[in-house]
Amino acid sequence: MKLLYFAWVRQKTGCSEEVVTVPADVTTVLDLVQWLRLRGGGFGEAFADEKRFRVAVNQEHALLGAVIGRDDEVAFFPPVTGG
Repeated sequence: MKLLYFAWVRQKTGCSEEVVTVPADVTTVLDLVQWLRLRGGGFGEAFADEKRFRVAVNQEHALLGAVIGRDDEVAFFPPVTGG
C-alpha cells in the first residue's frame, strides 16, 4: 500500500510517502489510521485525532469507514478551507 502525507501530516510523520505492508486485519481507513497511530512518535501525534485530517483513497476523497486494499494509494492531508 502506498501512503502519501501532505502539509503538517508530512511534517509530523517525517516523510512525504512510503510503501507499507499492513496487517491482514487492516481493511478500512480507520484500521489504517489506528495502525499508523501505533507506530508512535510523529505518527502517533499526526493520527491522534481523526477530525484533524482528511483522506483520499486512489485520489478520491474517502471517509474513515472506506474499505482499502493492499494495492491502494491512501493520502492524508489537512482539511481544505476556502473563502
